[in-house]
Amino acid sequence: MSTETFSFKSEAKQLLNLMIHSLYSTKDIFLRELISNASDALDKLRFESLTDKSILPEGDLKVQVYTLGGEGSQDSNGSRRLVISDNGIGMSREEMINNLGTIAQSGTREFISKLSESKENQSGEAVESLIGQFGVGFYSSFIVAEKVVVHSRKAGSDEAWCWTSEGDGEFTLEASDKETAGTEITLFLRDSDEDDALDDFTDEWTLRNTIKRYSDFVQYPIELEVKKSKPVVAKEGEDDEEVKNKEPEPYWEWEQANSMKAIWKRSPDEVSDEEYNEFYKHISKAWDEPADRFRFKVEGAIEFTGLLFVPSSAPQNLHYRDSKHGLQLYANRVMIKENCEEILPTWLRFMKGVVESPDISLNVSRELLQQDRHIKTIKKSVTNKTLKHLKSILKDNREDYTKVWETFGEVLKESVADWEQGKKIQPLFLFKSSKEEGYTTLDEYIERMGEDQDKIYYITGESVEAIERSPHLEAFKSKDIEVIYMDQPIDEWMMGSFFEYESKSLQSISQGDVELGSEEERQAAEEERKAAQEEAGDLLGHIKGSLDEYIKEVRLSNRLTDSPACLVSENGGMTPQMERMMKQMGQEIPSSKRILELNPKHELFTKLKDLFEADQESPKLNHFAHLVYGQALIAEGSPLTEPVAFNQALISLMAQ
Repeated sequence: MSTETFSFKSEAKQLLNLMIHSLYSTKDIFLRELISNASDALDKLRFESLTDKSILPEGDLKVQVYTLGGEGSQDSNGSRRLVISDNGIGMSREEMINNLGTIAQSGTREFISKLSESKENQSGEAVESLIGQFGVGFYSSFIVAEKVVVHSRKAGSDEAWCWTSEGDGEFTLEASDKETAGTEITLFLRDSDEDDALDDFTDEWTLRNTIKRYSDFVQYPIELEVKKSKPVVAKEGEDDEEVKNKEPEPYWEWEQANSMKAIWKRSPDEVSDEEYNEFYKHISKAWDEPADRFRFKVEGAIEFTGLLFVPSSAPQNLHYRDSKHGLQLYANRVMIKENCEEILPTWLRFMKGVVESPDISLNVSRELLQQDRHIKTIKKSVTNKTLKHLKSILKDNREDYTKVWETFGEVLKESVADWEQGKKIQPLFLFKSSKEEGYTTLDEYIERMGEDQDKIYYITGESVEAIERSPHLEAFKSKDIEVIYMDQPIDEWMMGSFFEYESKSLQSISQGDVELGSEEERQAAEEERKAAQEEAGDLLGHIKGSLDEYIKEVRLSNRLTDSPACLVSENGGMTPQMERMMKQMGQEIPSSKRILELNPKHELFTKLKDLFEADQESPKLNHFAHLVYGQALIAEGSPLTEPVAFNQALISLMAQ
């Protein structure tokens, strides 16, 4: 039969153009696509042979990959070619035109209909798992190939056909001499280009690594033809030197390149801890063992399974903005995306593992997974299951969970910005506090709260040691009220969005007014403070005038017991730690003025009152004002605003 020429249908032309211009983020995925198609063809033959014994597979079902024209191939002549073949269902002439010439008819619609009709005859196996998008990913071949030739023979047919295209908008079809059922795809490879990230796909290591990376868990053997060397054997009469100079005789043999071990589908009783650990190291590129793991299976409108690991150490790129994170996403044991960020929120990006669903399409839309409704459903479920497992670790093994928190707590705190899922993880937050030796949860804090306490009190600082020295803690310690310590840089950002937990408001003890004790005690303390404030009004005004450049207000405090003074931010105001962080990040932020609170019961305040009453014009008052302000800065761990002025005031008073 003569050669016929066809034009690609419009949608196929569009996809072909995208493929040639590298739609996919990595070029080696073409091999994943072709192996996936081959696996689907094997699935289809296996299914149809259950009811049609005339198309029983010829030999074991498998995929074979080999090269021609390359250095390590049997035929090293001619152009560099890569061949992927299978002994699956094959294609008829019409199917090759439809499957390889258009997107709308990929062979899947007809197959789904046939599966639906025969569903009752299938026992024990979900027939939907046999459905693939055969033909769609085929166009990715043109990412690496200048020309593609496909020989295919439909199982049970006496005819075979050859499809050829150079990706120029047309393809030809002619009779083929292929003798067995199945499909053989030959790619005439473009030259490898390191600058364009195009590897040499005649290289055995490149092929083996790509198969291992993307198709390791395909349920059929993927055989790779590899070059071997026979040992040199001395013939009769040859001396050692002659034997030494002889070239080893090459030969080629098939080696299985994939493990076929979908570990997440095997029974948990069949998988050892060692196998889990090795699998974790393989997918995470980690050197150590995971802290924990869990498996799950979800059935319903969307079916998927998963195997997730909690790492025991953080990767170096955990906090890098442009780093790739996420779980591996599989469909029918073929990896769709290696770092699928769409399956978990960013605040769980440290998790490693695999999620597989037969409901995910093996087509170009995998590059737009964030828009897939199935992915959104999977994300919600996987997130809930991950949080449930972390809670079980917290409950059953506090020591192990503490290690996880110390490693990934800063990442988990990012969840406060997630209005949809963030609240679910807050019970897992751990904090140090003014009472507990180790860590406490917010639930445990609430259990220890006194009857008169209606808020969760916290304080931020650069370290636990610095927080412990803060004068803001004094009144709380004196009344035996627990305060949460927040000593990580992210805490400053987190508390800008974290206002309430279990109907209890979170109150910074270094911001706004502090009212402690019962209602009667609060009222009495406030009346006493107001009276003292009114009595010392002129002195406070004088100090405010001396420090007007730095502070917004001077007032008497009811939060101090031992220290003479402290600085307080207004509710919702920026803390000095946050201000310093923002400036270190290069942001221009005007310094905010805070409130200077004085301890009316401190000896220093009494001396100031006496000095002011004796001589309101005394220069010592200005020196004392600057010293008190400087002391308050030092007490909270902040740098002095004017070190020279502070030093001069100190020397002047010491000299007097």
